[in-house]
Amino acid sequence: MPNAVWSFQKFVQSNTAKWSAIGIVTLAAAIGCARAPTQQADNSNAQTNTAAATGDIKLLNVSYDVARDFYKDYNPKFVQEYAQTHNGAKIDIQQSHGGSSKQALAVANGLQADVVSMNQGSDIELLVKKGLVADDWQQQFPNHAVPYTSAVVFLVRQGNPKHIQDWTDLTKSGVQIVLANPKTTGNGRYAFLGAYGYGLHQFNNDDAKAQNFVKQLLKNVPVYENGGRAATTTFLQRQIGDVLVTFENEANLASKQFGQGQVEIVYPSYTVAAENPVAIVKTVTDKKGTTEAAKAYLDYLWREPAQQLAADLYLRPSDANVLAKNADKLPTLNTFSPNAVFGSWDDIMGKYFKDGGVFDQLADPSSTTTPADTKK
Repeated sequence: MPNAVWSFQKFVQSNTAKWSAIGIVTLAAAIGCARAPTQQADNSNAQTNTAAATGDIKLLNVSYDVARDFYKDYNPKFVQEYAQTHNGAKIDIQQSHGGSSKQALAVANGLQADVVSMNQGSDIELLVKKGLVADDWQQQFPNHAVPYTSAVVFLVRQGNPKHIQDWTDLTKSGVQIVLANPKTTGNGRYAFLGAYGYGLHQFNNDDAKAQNFVKQLLKNVPVYENGGRAATTTFLQRQIGDVLVTFENEANLASKQFGQGQVEIVYPSYTVAAENPVAIVKTVTDKKGTTEAAKAYLDYLWREPAQQLAADLYLRPSDANVLAKNADKLPTLNTFSPNAVFGSWDDIMGKYFKDGGVFDQLADPSSTTTPADTKK
Protein backbone atom coordinates (compact mmCIF):
# COMPACT_ATOMS: atom_id res chain seq x y z
CA MET A 1 0.00 0.00 0.00
CA PRO A 2 1.47 3.43 -0.95
CA ASN A 3 2.59 5.60 1.97
CA ALA A 4 0.15 8.35 0.95
CA VAL A 5 -2.80 5.96 1.12
CA TRP A 6 -1.72 4.41 4.43
CA SER A 7 -1.08 7.84 6.01
CA PHE A 8 -4.37 9.24 4.88
CA GLN A 9 -6.33 6.17 6.01
CA LYS A 10 -4.62 6.32 9.38
CA PHE A 11 -5.52 10.02 9.65
CA VAL A 12 -9.16 9.33 8.77
CA GLN A 13 -9.39 6.36 11.17
CA SER A 14 -7.91 8.36 14.03
CA ASN A 15 -10.45 11.11 13.55
CA THR A 16 -13.54 9.11 12.59
CA ALA A 17 -14.82 8.82 16.13
CA LYS A 18 -14.29 12.52 16.70
CA TRP A 19 -16.06 13.53 13.50
CA SER A 20 -18.88 11.07 14.18
CA ALA A 21 -19.34 12.56 17.64
CA ILE A 22 -19.51 16.01 16.12
CA GLY A 23 -22.15 14.79 13.69
CA ILE A 24 -24.18 13.25 16.52
CA VAL A 25 -23.99 16.41 18.59
CA THR A 26 -24.94 18.53 15.60
CA LEU A 27 -27.86 16.25 14.79
CA ALA A 28 -29.02 16.36 18.39
CA ALA A 29 -28.84 20.14 18.35
CA ALA A 30 -30.85 20.28 15.15
CA ILE A 31 -33.46 17.89 16.54
CA GLY A 32 -33.68 19.86 19.76
CA CYS A 33 -34.29 23.02 17.79
CA ALA A 34 -37.07 21.38 15.80
CA ARG A 35 -39.47 21.35 18.76
CA ALA A 36 -42.88 22.95 18.48
CA PRO A 37 -42.71 26.77 18.19
CA THR A 38 -44.78 27.24 21.35
CA GLN A 39 -42.34 25.21 23.37
CA GLN A 40 -39.41 27.21 21.97
CA ALA A 41 -41.13 30.46 22.87
CA ASP A 42 -41.91 29.27 26.38
CA ASN A 43 -38.30 28.27 27.01
CA SER A 44 -36.40 31.07 25.26
CA ASN A 45 -36.10 33.29 28.34
CA ALA A 46 -35.19 30.33 30.50
CA GLN A 47 -32.42 29.34 28.06
CA THR A 48 -31.01 32.86 28.06
CA ASN A 49 -31.10 33.17 31.83
CA THR A 50 -29.54 29.73 32.32
CA ALA A 51 -26.64 30.46 30.00
CA ALA A 52 -25.98 33.76 31.70
CA ALA A 53 -26.30 32.39 35.22
CA THR A 54 -24.28 29.16 34.93
CA GLY A 55 -21.69 30.13 32.35
CA ASP A 56 -22.24 26.68 30.85
CA ILE A 57 -22.25 27.71 27.19
CA LYS A 58 -22.34 25.66 24.02
CA LEU A 59 -21.54 27.16 20.63
CA LEU A 60 -21.97 25.53 17.24
CA ASN A 61 -19.60 26.70 14.50
CA VAL A 62 -20.87 25.69 11.07
CA SER A 63 -17.92 25.83 8.72
CA TYR A 64 -16.58 24.84 5.32
CA ASP A 65 -14.97 21.52 4.56
CA VAL A 66 -11.22 22.01 4.85
CA ALA A 67 -11.40 24.38 7.83
CA ARG A 68 -11.75 21.40 10.17
CA ASP A 69 -7.97 21.22 10.76
CA PHE A 70 -7.74 24.85 11.82
CA TYR A 71 -10.70 24.76 14.20
CA LYS A 72 -9.61 21.43 15.68
CA ASP A 73 -6.60 23.31 17.09
CA TYR A 74 -8.20 26.73 17.48
CA ASN A 75 -11.11 25.65 19.68
CA PRO A 76 -9.01 24.37 22.63
CA LYS A 77 -6.98 27.60 22.57
CA PHE A 78 -10.15 29.67 22.76
CA VAL A 79 -11.71 27.50 25.49
CA GLN A 80 -8.61 28.05 27.63
CA GLU A 81 -8.59 31.79 26.91
CA TYR A 82 -12.30 32.09 27.70
CA ALA A 83 -11.90 30.33 31.05
CA GLN A 84 -9.00 32.60 31.99
CA THR A 85 -10.91 35.78 31.15
CA HIS A 86 -14.33 34.70 32.46
CA ASN A 87 -13.58 33.40 35.95
CA GLY A 88 -13.19 29.79 34.89
CA ALA A 89 -16.42 29.67 32.87
CA LYS A 90 -16.79 26.58 30.73
CA ILE A 91 -17.60 26.80 27.06
CA ASP A 92 -18.10 23.88 24.70
CA ILE A 93 -17.42 24.41 20.99
CA GLN A 94 -19.07 22.03 18.54
CA GLN A 95 -18.19 21.86 14.86
CA SER A 96 -20.02 21.00 11.65
CA HIS A 97 -18.10 20.81 8.36
CA GLY A 98 -19.05 20.34 4.73
CA GLY A 99 -19.12 22.18 1.42
CA SER A 100 -19.44 25.89 2.22
CA SER A 101 -22.66 26.51 0.31
CA LYS A 102 -24.25 23.30 1.59
CA GLN A 103 -23.46 24.44 5.10
CA ALA A 104 -24.98 27.86 4.50
CA LEU A 105 -28.14 26.22 3.18
CA ALA A 106 -28.29 23.98 6.26
CA VAL A 107 -28.20 27.05 8.52
CA ALA A 108 -30.77 28.81 6.34
CA ASN A 109 -32.99 25.75 6.70
CA GLY A 110 -32.77 25.60 10.48
CA LEU A 111 -29.42 24.24 11.66
CA GLN A 112 -28.87 26.21 14.87
CA ALA A 113 -25.42 27.67 14.29
CA ASP A 114 -24.16 30.31 16.70
CA VAL A 115 -21.43 31.32 14.27
CA VAL A 116 -20.56 30.56 10.67
CA SER A 117 -17.09 30.47 9.14
CA MET A 118 -17.33 30.15 5.37
CA ASN A 119 -14.97 30.43 2.42
CA GLN A 120 -16.89 33.01 0.44
CA GLY A 121 -19.00 36.02 1.28
CA SER A 122 -22.02 34.89 -0.74
CA ASP A 123 -22.70 32.09 1.74
CA ILE A 124 -22.99 34.59 4.57
CA GLU A 125 -24.98 37.00 2.41
CA LEU A 126 -27.52 34.21 1.94
CA LEU A 127 -28.01 34.19 5.71
CA VAL A 128 -28.33 37.99 5.71
CA LYS A 129 -31.15 37.71 3.18
CA LYS A 130 -32.82 35.11 5.42
CA GLY A 131 -32.68 37.56 8.33
CA LEU A 132 -30.33 35.33 10.36
CA VAL A 133 -27.16 37.46 10.17
CA ALA A 134 -26.97 41.24 10.65
CA ASP A 135 -26.64 43.49 7.59
CA ASP A 136 -23.45 45.02 9.01
CA TRP A 137 -21.70 41.69 9.66
CA GLN A 138 -18.58 42.80 7.77
CA GLN A 139 -18.21 45.85 10.02
CA GLN A 140 -18.41 43.83 13.26
CA PHE A 141 -14.86 42.49 12.90
CA PRO A 142 -11.56 43.70 11.39
CA ASN A 143 -10.63 43.20 7.73
CA HIS A 144 -14.29 43.00 6.67
CA ALA A 145 -14.68 39.96 8.94
CA VAL A 146 -11.92 37.99 7.16
CA PRO A 147 -9.36 36.71 9.73
CA TYR A 148 -7.22 34.90 7.16
CA THR A 149 -7.10 34.08 3.45
CA SER A 150 -5.81 31.36 1.18
CA ALA A 151 -5.07 31.02 -2.54
CA VAL A 152 -5.66 28.40 -5.20
CA VAL A 153 -2.62 26.25 -6.04
CA PHE A 154 -1.89 22.87 -7.64
CA LEU A 155 -0.94 19.58 -5.99
CA VAL A 156 0.84 17.17 -8.33
CA ARG A 157 2.41 13.71 -8.05
CA GLN A 158 5.98 13.54 -6.76
CA GLY A 159 8.44 14.56 -9.46
CA ASN A 160 5.68 16.34 -11.39
CA PRO A 161 5.57 13.72 -14.17
CA LYS A 162 3.10 15.77 -16.26
CA HIS A 163 5.33 18.90 -15.99
CA ILE A 164 2.55 21.11 -14.68
CA GLN A 165 3.77 24.65 -13.99
CA ASP A 166 0.81 26.93 -14.68
CA TRP A 167 -2.87 27.03 -15.62
CA THR A 168 -2.10 26.53 -19.32
CA ASP A 169 -0.67 23.09 -18.55
CA LEU A 170 -4.07 22.00 -17.22
CA THR A 171 -5.53 22.28 -20.72
CA LYS A 172 -3.12 19.74 -22.24
CA SER A 173 -4.39 16.43 -23.54
CA GLY A 174 -3.79 13.55 -21.14
CA VAL A 175 -3.87 15.66 -17.95
CA GLN A 176 -6.58 14.59 -15.50
CA ILE A 177 -7.76 17.24 -13.01
CA VAL A 178 -9.39 16.61 -9.64
CA LEU A 179 -11.73 19.45 -8.70
CA ALA A 180 -14.47 20.15 -6.16
CA ASN A 181 -17.89 20.96 -7.60
CA PRO A 182 -18.14 24.71 -8.36
CA LYS A 183 -21.93 24.57 -8.16
CA THR A 184 -21.95 23.54 -4.49
CA THR A 185 -18.53 24.31 -2.97
CA GLY A 186 -16.45 27.41 -2.44
CA ASN A 187 -13.31 25.39 -3.12
CA GLY A 188 -14.55 24.54 -6.61
CA ARG A 189 -15.80 28.07 -7.28
CA TYR A 190 -12.46 29.62 -6.44
CA ALA A 191 -10.71 27.07 -8.66
CA PHE A 192 -13.04 27.93 -11.56
CA LEU A 193 -12.62 31.67 -11.00
CA GLY A 194 -8.86 31.21 -10.71
CA ALA A 195 -8.73 29.58 -14.13
CA TYR A 196 -11.11 32.15 -15.64
CA GLY A 197 -9.21 35.08 -14.11
CA TYR A 198 -5.94 33.68 -15.43
CA GLY A 199 -7.53 33.41 -18.88
CA LEU A 200 -8.64 37.04 -18.79
CA HIS A 201 -5.17 38.07 -17.60
CA GLN A 202 -3.48 36.01 -20.30
CA PHE A 203 -5.71 37.18 -23.16
CA ASN A 204 -5.94 40.89 -22.30
CA ASN A 205 -9.50 40.64 -20.93
CA ASP A 206 -10.83 38.98 -24.09
CA ASP A 207 -13.78 37.15 -22.55
CA ALA A 208 -14.38 34.85 -25.52
CA LYS A 209 -10.77 33.63 -25.44
CA ALA A 210 -10.89 33.26 -21.66
CA GLN A 211 -14.05 31.16 -21.90
CA ASN A 212 -12.52 28.94 -24.55
CA PHE A 213 -9.45 28.48 -22.33
CA VAL A 214 -11.61 27.44 -19.36
CA LYS A 215 -13.67 25.13 -21.56
CA GLN A 216 -10.51 23.31 -22.65
CA LEU A 217 -9.41 23.00 -19.03
CA LEU A 218 -12.76 21.64 -17.85
CA LYS A 219 -12.59 18.89 -20.49
CA ASN A 220 -9.89 17.36 -18.30
CA VAL A 221 -12.15 17.10 -15.22
CA PRO A 222 -13.83 13.66 -15.20
CA VAL A 223 -15.64 14.04 -11.86
CA TYR A 224 -16.53 17.00 -9.64
CA GLU A 225 -16.24 16.07 -5.97
CA ASN A 226 -18.74 17.25 -3.33
CA GLY A 227 -16.19 19.08 -1.17
CA GLY A 228 -12.58 20.19 -0.91
CA ARG A 229 -11.62 17.39 1.47
CA ALA A 230 -13.45 14.85 -0.70
CA ALA A 231 -11.35 16.01 -3.65
CA THR A 232 -8.18 15.54 -1.59
CA THR A 233 -9.31 12.03 -0.64
CA THR A 234 -9.90 11.17 -4.29
CA PHE A 235 -6.46 12.43 -5.28
CA LEU A 236 -4.49 10.84 -2.45
CA GLN A 237 -6.39 7.82 -1.23
CA ARG A 238 -7.95 6.71 -4.49
CA GLN A 239 -4.88 7.79 -6.50
CA ILE A 240 -7.05 9.41 -9.16
CA GLY A 241 -5.85 12.33 -11.26
CA ASP A 242 -2.61 14.06 -12.16
CA VAL A 243 -3.32 17.35 -10.41
CA LEU A 244 -5.55 18.53 -7.59
CA VAL A 245 -6.65 22.18 -7.79
CA THR A 246 -7.31 23.33 -4.24
CA PHE A 247 -6.54 25.85 -1.53
CA GLU A 248 -2.94 26.47 -0.52
CA ASN A 249 -3.53 25.33 3.07
CA GLU A 250 -5.14 22.08 1.95
CA ALA A 251 -2.33 21.41 -0.51
CA ASN A 252 0.29 21.94 2.21
CA LEU A 253 -1.55 19.72 4.67
CA ALA A 254 -1.80 17.01 2.02
CA SER A 255 1.85 17.22 1.00
CA LYS A 256 3.24 17.31 4.54
CA GLN A 257 0.87 14.94 6.36
CA PHE A 258 -1.54 12.87 4.27
CA GLY A 259 0.78 12.25 1.34
CA GLN A 260 4.26 13.11 2.55
CA GLY A 261 6.83 12.16 -0.06
CA GLN A 262 4.15 11.36 -2.64
CA VAL A 263 3.06 14.78 -3.86
CA GLU A 264 4.37 18.32 -4.26
CA ILE A 265 2.92 21.83 -4.60
CA VAL A 266 3.04 23.98 -7.72
CA TYR A 267 2.31 27.71 -7.38
CA PRO A 268 0.74 29.19 -10.54
CA SER A 269 2.03 32.51 -11.85
CA TYR A 270 -1.31 34.25 -11.27
CA THR A 271 -4.09 32.96 -9.07
CA VAL A 272 -7.17 33.89 -7.09
CA ALA A 273 -7.11 34.92 -3.44
CA ALA A 274 -9.72 33.14 -1.33
CA GLU A 275 -11.28 35.04 1.56
CA ASN A 276 -12.69 33.15 4.55
CA PRO A 277 -15.27 35.37 6.30
CA VAL A 278 -16.98 34.77 9.64
CA ALA A 279 -20.23 36.01 11.19
CA ILE A 280 -22.54 35.66 14.18
CA VAL A 281 -25.94 34.07 13.53
CA LYS A 282 -27.64 36.58 15.79
CA THR A 283 -31.16 35.17 15.64
CA VAL A 284 -29.78 31.98 17.19
CA THR A 285 -27.43 33.58 19.71
CA ASP A 286 -30.08 36.03 20.92
CA LYS A 287 -32.45 33.15 21.52
CA LYS A 288 -29.82 31.07 23.32
CA GLY A 289 -28.18 33.92 25.20
CA THR A 290 -24.82 33.22 23.57
CA THR A 291 -24.25 36.43 21.60
CA GLU A 292 -21.46 37.68 23.87
CA ALA A 293 -19.70 34.32 23.83
CA ALA A 294 -20.05 34.04 20.05
CA LYS A 295 -18.53 37.51 19.64
CA ALA A 296 -15.63 36.56 21.90
CA TYR A 297 -15.12 33.34 19.95
CA LEU A 298 -14.78 35.17 16.64
CA ASP A 299 -12.83 38.12 18.10
CA TYR A 300 -10.11 35.71 19.23
CA LEU A 301 -9.43 34.81 15.59
CA TRP A 302 -7.57 38.13 15.28
CA ARG A 303 -5.41 37.60 18.36
CA GLU A 304 -1.75 36.75 17.79
CA PRO A 305 -1.95 33.08 18.90
CA ALA A 306 -4.80 32.42 16.46
CA GLN A 307 -3.09 34.32 13.65
CA GLN A 308 0.08 32.28 14.18
CA LEU A 309 -1.95 29.08 14.23
CA ALA A 310 -3.39 30.09 10.86
CA ALA A 311 0.12 30.56 9.49
CA ASP A 312 1.23 27.22 10.97
CA LEU A 313 -1.57 25.60 8.96
CA TYR A 314 -0.58 27.53 5.81
CA LEU A 315 -3.43 30.01 5.95
CA ARG A 316 -2.45 33.63 5.27
CA PRO A 317 -3.02 35.73 8.42
CA SER A 318 -4.67 39.13 8.10
CA ASP A 319 -2.08 40.46 10.57
CA ALA A 320 0.72 41.74 8.33
CA ASN A 321 3.36 41.26 11.03
CA VAL A 322 2.47 37.61 11.55
CA LEU A 323 2.37 37.05 7.79
CA ALA A 324 5.83 38.59 7.41
CA LYS A 325 7.23 36.33 10.15
CA ASN A 326 6.05 33.29 8.17
CA ALA A 327 7.29 34.30 4.74
CA ASP A 328 9.35 31.10 4.56
CA LYS A 329 6.23 28.93 4.46
CA LEU A 330 3.90 31.42 2.74
CA PRO A 331 5.71 32.69 -0.36
CA THR A 332 4.66 35.89 -2.11
CA LEU A 333 1.99 35.23 -4.72
CA ASN A 334 0.59 37.26 -7.60
CA THR A 335 -3.11 37.10 -6.77
CA PHE A 336 -6.35 38.80 -7.70
CA SER A 337 -9.60 39.35 -5.83
CA PRO A 338 -12.62 37.66 -7.40
CA ASN A 339 -14.74 40.70 -6.59
CA ALA A 340 -12.31 43.03 -8.35
CA VAL A 341 -12.44 40.94 -11.53
CA PHE A 342 -15.94 39.46 -11.55
CA GLY A 343 -18.03 41.83 -9.39
CA SER A 344 -19.98 41.19 -6.20
CA TRP A 345 -20.69 37.66 -5.04
CA ASP A 346 -24.32 38.15 -6.00
CA ASP A 347 -23.15 38.98 -9.52
CA ILE A 348 -20.75 36.05 -9.56
CA MET A 349 -23.31 33.54 -8.36
CA GLY A 350 -26.00 34.84 -10.70
CA LYS A 351 -23.81 34.84 -13.80
CA TYR A 352 -21.42 31.93 -13.35
CA PHE A 353 -22.91 29.36 -10.99
CA LYS A 354 -26.68 29.44 -11.37
CA ASP A 355 -28.30 26.60 -13.30
CA GLY A 356 -27.54 27.23 -16.94
CA GLY A 357 -24.88 29.82 -16.05
CA VAL A 358 -21.40 30.19 -17.48
CA PHE A 359 -19.97 27.21 -15.62
CA ASP A 360 -22.72 24.92 -16.92
CA GLN A 361 -22.14 26.25 -20.43
CA LEU A 362 -18.40 25.55 -20.29
CA ALA A 363 -18.33 22.27 -18.33
CA ASP A 364 -17.85 19.12 -20.36
CA PRO A 365 -21.17 17.24 -20.54
CA SER A 366 -19.35 13.94 -20.02
CA SER A 367 -18.13 15.02 -16.56
CA THR A 368 -20.08 13.73 -13.58
CA THR A 369 -20.64 14.90 -10.02
CA THR A 370 -20.17 12.94 -6.82
CA PRO A 371 -23.43 12.72 -4.83
CA ALA A 372 -23.56 14.95 -1.75
CA ASP A 373 -22.42 13.38 1.50
CA THR A 374 -25.58 13.18 3.58
CA LYS A 375 -23.53 12.68 6.75
CA LYS A 376 -22.34 16.29 6.64
